[in-house]
Amino acid sequence: MKRWTLADAPHLGGRTVVITGANSGLGLASATHLASLGADIVMACRSIDKAERVAAPLRADHPGQRIEIRHLDLSSLASIQRFAAGLIDSGRFVDVLMNNAGVMATDRLSTEDGFDLQFGTNHLGHFALTGLLLPLLATNPSGSRVVNVSSMVHRIGRVDLADPNYRSRRYSRWGAYAQSKLANLLFTAELHRRLVESGSSITALAAHPGTASTELGKDGSATTNWVIRNFFGVLVRGPQSGAHAQVRASVDPAVRGGQFYGPAFVAAGPPTSETPSRRARRSDDAKRLWELSEQLTGVTYPL
Repeated sequence: MKRWTLADAPHLGGRTVVITGANSGLGLASATHLASLGADIVMACRSIDKAERVAAPLRADHPGQRIEIRHLDLSSLASIQRFAAGLIDSGRFVDVLMNNAGVMATDRLSTEDGFDLQFGTNHLGHFALTGLLLPLLATNPSGSRVVNVSSMVHRIGRVDLADPNYRSRRYSRWGAYAQSKLANLLFTAELHRRLVESGSSITALAAHPGTASTELGKDGSATTNWVIRNFFGVLVRGPQSGAHAQVRASVDPAVRGGQFYGPAFVAAGPPTSETPSRRARRSDDAKRLWELSEQLTGVTYPL
């Protein structure tokens, strides 16, 4: 099978891509790749200052394209609601929603709404954002895509539907991260099922970078956080190549809804479709997680 590269990507002139966490790491790499293909970019970021700094060279390199920054804090349902309302009010079509932002292996912390920071940011935040933007995505006559960025760590993940926020069990920074990344895939599977059942033109996909040096995992007091801060960047590939799987999921005309893209050799290599873990394919868990997510976020999908 021919390996896919960015040279195989179509021109994206006139298309708009919304990327959460676009000010660094895989999000910035994705914004750079997609802008080079002609897309307009909406950088949905918690830090406007950081986003402005990295957006300046993007705007200079692509003067004919729209590189827009909008504030979004995925650990706050109020911020998510404001972002979604503002984007809907802008009246523009969205071709791709790339749910990329996340946190990894943090100390035990909570979101503004009392959720575990990792589950709340990585899963619930993107679940709420996608649900609020679904009516906008559905208006695109060309069909839109939702691309959820997971991780190969999902393979060791378990979603505790009785206590996803670690209120009665011992906290594990890596267990919480793996749970959130498995939740990304269960969300993608159930979203795909519901979109197909409703006859929607929206396509739901997922992707993971393998190993890539980003800002993830650096915040925290554990030994693993220290190792990532000091050594991870010299041991693994950078975000530019790490972002290829999520870029392919966003632009390849040949993708099919529900697919999961990652590096051909698990940690690295050209992006290809792969089979997620057995737990990620449990349809009953996907449905139960969906119902729980609607209950926790207060966001009900029109599906």
